[in-house]
Amino acid sequence: MQGNRPVRLCDVAHARSGDKGSHANIGVIAHTEAGWEWLGAVLTETRVAGFFLSLRPRRVTRYPLPGILAWNFVLENVLAGGASGSLRTDSQGKTLALALLQMELPPPPGPEVFPPPAAVSSALDATSPPPSGTEPAAP
Repeated sequence: MQGNRPVRLCDVAHARSGDKGSHANIGVIAHTEAGWEWLGAVLTETRVAGFFLSLRPRRVTRYPLPGILAWNFVLENVLAGGASGSLRTDSQGKTLALALLQMELPPPPGPEVFPPPAAVSSALDATSPPPSGTEPAAP
């Protein structure tokens, strides 16, 4: 995952998004402290605005949330009126985080920006369905 190859944002963070009227909010949460610091340098307001250029954001503002290793982005006027005023399929901006996680970023400085392999496999195990033919445990 390291070297001279670009990485996707989803390799170093997860994200959530939502809305406030016609504005969208995207929280990007790094898996590691080193990842949060690196994202502070590469995941800029300008880069996010360019990624969502087709939505024509009036402004993109980034807020640091160091206590939870997150960056919060507010994209102004990208939802065409929001939930009650838009005919868009995603009038609440719920899929914007998923889209942003596909953004390619320059190669990181080192492996410490990535989650440890054990953390990734634990997260996958927690969301994997039980093997076929097994019954879920009774509560």
